[in-house]
Amino acid sequence: MKLGIVGLPNVGKSTLFNAITQAGAESANYPFCTIEPNVGVVPVPDHRLEVLAKIYNSKKIVPATIEFYDIAGLVRGASKGEGLGNKFLSHIREVEAIVHVVRCFENGNVVHVDGSVNPLRDIETINLELIFSDLEILEKRLTKVQKLLKGDKSYAEEINLIQRLIEVLQSGKSARVLELSKEEKELIKTFNLLSTKPVIYVANVSEDDLLDEGANNPHVQRVREYASSEDAEVVVISAQIEEEISSLPPDEKKEFLKELGIEKSGLEKLIQASYKLLGLMSFLTAGPMETRAWTIKIGTYAPQAAGKIHSDIERGFIKAEVISFDDLMAHGGNMNTAKEKGLVRIEGKEYIMQDGDVVHFRFNV
Repeated sequence: MKLGIVGLPNVGKSTLFNAITQAGAESANYPFCTIEPNVGVVPVPDHRLEVLAKIYNSKKIVPATIEFYDIAGLVRGASKGEGLGNKFLSHIREVEAIVHVVRCFENGNVVHVDGSVNPLRDIETINLELIFSDLEILEKRLTKVQKLLKGDKSYAEEINLIQRLIEVLQSGKSARVLELSKEEKELIKTFNLLSTKPVIYVANVSEDDLLDEGANNPHVQRVREYASSEDAEVVVISAQIEEEISSLPPDEKKEFLKELGIEKSGLEKLIQASYKLLGLMSFLTAGPMETRAWTIKIGTYAPQAAGKIHSDIERGFIKAEVISFDDLMAHGGNMNTAKEKGLVRIEGKEYIMQDGDVVHFRFNV
């Protein structure tokens, strides 16, 4: 899973990236500090892996991972090539979802590119650049498809979709707000639009506002209201706090958060929001060699899940031996006892995988 961290210059974007990936990307109080996107691979926290590894005496644990891309700060006019706009936009095309960092804190020592803190204006600045870029793509495609229509009437539906998209974009809204049929969703993927990508808005707040999740911060409230209008996720994070805890060992990190009165780190909240937004979940495999988490789409059938491990397993799929992690734990992690209780199921090709399934695939190639 690839997530692109975007935002105006000096909103805390690179500070957050450094903290959650510990990649050490340069962070400075001036625009365009980041030019080429820095990439950090982050393991997805999953307590179930350590538990299973102990039961199976696994030699190693392999968690699921997320790739975070720290993409250059954007300025108004990027879609026309202003600043580093063209590079910025091309890098966004490579990611599956956008993590849009919005400044919701006041600090006279950190310059705001537009002179004042106004998250809705900042969101609009970036969204409009994505919209302008998409309009240019769609208008070119419309011209091309209208010519093809003369010899092939099957292009009429595509023209209708493009015209509806252009209408939505010209109203200042992102393409993701348009309701589409299943066929239209498949067609729109071929357009490679920026404003169709799902978004998580990260409200970057001060330490004081983090304790109540920004409930008393009017900037955060405005971001939440805006996000609800386009079914986007909102995560409240203090990039500064994340930076402070990033270098601590896991036990000290938990203790530090506990002292602050915070249940989860910003990274954990961001990962949970990412999985929810993209409709993802994890199944687990365990054995003497390794215990591993595999990320799949919710609704994936057993053979396709097996294909995540290896294409040969999907091709030669016979059955899946499945038990839920919770059922296994309810019997002390003893697989034999779980089998005696009938909790280990043999599932076929029509089985839809569930989050936390511990699976052994049977196959023959």
